[in-house]
Amino acid sequence: MAKVLWKMVKMSHRGPGCVSNHLTTRQKSSCPNYDIVVVGGGIVGAAAAREMKQRHPNLKMAIVEKEKEMAVHQSGHNSGVIHAGIYYTPGSLKAKLCVEGLHLSYQYLDQKNIPYKKVGKLIVATNKIEVERLHGLLQRAKANNVPAIVLLKGLDAIKKIEPNCVGLEALWSPETGIVDWGLVTKHYGKDFEEMGGEIFLGFEVDSFKESGEKDFPVLIGSKKSEELKAKYVLTCGGLQSDLLAVKSGCPKSPKIVPFRGEYLLLSPKKKDLVKGNIYPVPDPRFPFLGVHFTPRMDGSIWLGPNAVLSFKREGYKWTDINVFELADTILYPGFINMGLKYLLPGSYEIMKSAIISLQVKDLKKFIPSITSSDVQRGPAGVRAQALDIKGNLVDDFYFDIQRHTQNPVSSRVLHCRNAPSPAATSSLAIAKMISDKMEEVFNIGR
Repeated sequence: MAKVLWKMVKMSHRGPGCVSNHLTTRQKSSCPNYDIVVVGGGIVGAAAAREMKQRHPNLKMAIVEKEKEMAVHQSGHNSGVIHAGIYYTPGSLKAKLCVEGLHLSYQYLDQKNIPYKKVGKLIVATNKIEVERLHGLLQRAKANNVPAIVLLKGLDAIKKIEPNCVGLEALWSPETGIVDWGLVTKHYGKDFEEMGGEIFLGFEVDSFKESGEKDFPVLIGSKKSEELKAKYVLTCGGLQSDLLAVKSGCPKSPKIVPFRGEYLLLSPKKKDLVKGNIYPVPDPRFPFLGVHFTPRMDGSIWLGPNAVLSFKREGYKWTDINVFELADTILYPGFINMGLKYLLPGSYEIMKSAIISLQVKDLKKFIPSITSSDVQRGPAGVRAQALDIKGNLVDDFYFDIQRHTQNPVSSRVLHCRNAPSPAATSSLAIAKMISDKMEEVFNIGR
């Protein structure tokens, strides 16, 4: 079992009491008190809040989200795949949570009548080296108890699943599906509200300070001078997660480095070229997966993505630039070390962003009939990649909590600084893990 990473640090920070009113999904009284406040209205924060409210219905809880709706960023800008848990090291936390999350997700989608499709996934090997890696993936999948995984040998077997796809061998995962994870997040939020939880939208957290009250010692301030008081706080900030941690005195590392993934759209006239998800065999030399074919719930087909540095934490285009955020990223020693390590593949990813035909070249390895005239530029998402100071990608869950008995705030703010892919698929399982940890750390329900 992979270890969840914990960092214990000290902090002494004092601030003023509560003075202002708040704008939320419903009219609220001045500076309300909460047993638990969850910072972040993405899928991990919403799922964790929902789980804690289910376990402890008498606790007064709130979610605060800086945008005007939930799931605006990573939770609403992803490929929409329900993953089966094929890639992850057997016995690891990621493997366990993904497979558990797969089953929980389908149960939840059925319960709430949320539309989804089990379109399946082909992981296709196009050369002998990839065939060897594919067999390793099969052993991982079996060790992880991935349901119904099958090895397909030869072109004819592949074409029975994907008539236009070529390859030597492939893994077929019929339980892999697609869904709108942004919609799922909003359902989590609705569940939370129906259980009595409250959601504050447009509340961008600016500080964690002492309230001066014994029962609700944490004063949560926003950039609009709105404030809440809480006994305990959980942050699930995604692209902002390291910045939230720093606000309560945690170290800057690991830092979130934003990587934008740009997709192409397959022409509607060519939709019949693809039936389900078609993925490459991962290359262990590189940090990201590579281009793939992804059907969407709206009937479109996404192709890609590449992986390029975003010039803004929430920058979905090359023209989205925040000079201060960009400088903070490129001057970080961890980014410099990573850049030197992956200079050539990183440069190629930038070239693919500028030259569509290079992305199409990668796609033609799987569907030779596809041409540049069959595609156009499509949407993009930004991945919150946690990076340590040595330039290593943090590939596991990472939590920070402060320990300082003299400060009533220090031991009451738990930060989820990294929730790696496939966080959406695993969200209900991750929510259980985080809730267990909150009960342990904050001594809730004991």
